[in-house]
Amino acid sequence: MTLTIPEDVRAKAEIYVGDEAGQQKTRFLLQETGLPSGLLPLKDIIECGYVEETGFVWLKQRKKVDHYFAKAGRHVSYGAEVSAVAEKGRLKKITGVKAKEMMIWVALHEICVDDPPQGKLHCKAIGGISRSFPVEAFEADGPPPPPPVADVKSNGNGVAAKEEVAGKEGVAGAGEEEGKKGEEKDEGVAAAVAAAAGDIEKVEEKMKELSTEHNKQAEAVVAKN
Repeated sequence: MTLTIPEDVRAKAEIYVGDEAGQQKTRFLLQETGLPSGLLPLKDIIECGYVEETGFVWLKQRKKVDHYFAKAGRHVSYGAEVSAVAEKGRLKKITGVKAKEMMIWVALHEICVDDPPQGKLHCKAIGGISRSFPVEAFEADGPPPPPPVADVKSNGNGVAAKEEVAGKEGVAGAGEEEGKKGEEKDEGVAAAVAAAAGDIEKVEEKMKELSTEHNKQAEAVVAKN
């Protein structure tokens, strides 16, 4: 079954493209919701989408992945397309995830941890089957990744964040250009002031010369008389 994401949902979502960004977002989301970090061991992620408003998350990988959780003694299969609604300590309305129970695969529809935490993770399958395991059995190795950067992030109006960022950069660039023009203008004013100051000095020197000449003439007249 192909997972089709409606355009109005995509318009509200953070979208992460590529395996690295998808892995980071998956781990970060699990960490934020209080679920074990290795719960979704997907590979070759093509796209990860997350709608913060509703908690809806979808993941698309190149092909399905079968993973064995050794500490829990369970095989879990993740389809090429997986989706769920993430809440604090819970993934519900799960699609694309199956766990092997005895000799058959059963579809999981909810995974949650105790509230308050008791160190247990509960997996609920369609048909009423429920199993509990230690939370640490699903923890990933290594430190948590840094917060990812979305390839596309909506601003709530269906406008991509890249465009928004570009707009901000354009405004910043315009501001820098205006700043440069302002600096150039200030430099021009300073130069004009300096030039004017030089002219004033020249005028003062000329006036001093005229005054000296006038005094000499006056002294000459007095001496003659």
